[in-house]
Amino acid sequence: MHEVHEIAKNVLAFINDNKGMLYFVILSVFVGIEVIGGVPTVLHTPLMSGANAIHGVVIVGAIHVMVHMENPTMLALILGSLAVLLGTLNVVGGFVVTDRMLEMFKKKK
Repeated sequence: MHEVHEIAKNVLAFINDNKGMLYFVILSVFVGIEVIGGVPTVLHTPLMSGANAIHGVVIVGAIHVMVHMENPTMLALILGSLAVLLGTLNVVGGFVVTDRMLEMFKKKK
């Protein structure tokens, strides 16, 4: 039971130390929802392609961070590998969906 209290104390200390970052993330979520909600249907395909390119940069960044860790732990390597795997799935899935959407606009023979 003492460990649970210690973990809770650490979590609350982290939140207290990083209030600005947490406010920024929450505000970004709301702004993102408003921006995406206002996009016309015609622009969804180009925006998806741009998002896929950004996710590619995120994957490269995750690999860079994993390679340049000073004291890599097993947990850090597992989480980094999971981030790269999920980011790669997101990019590949986004390109597949974009390709299928573009196929819908081609003239049928």
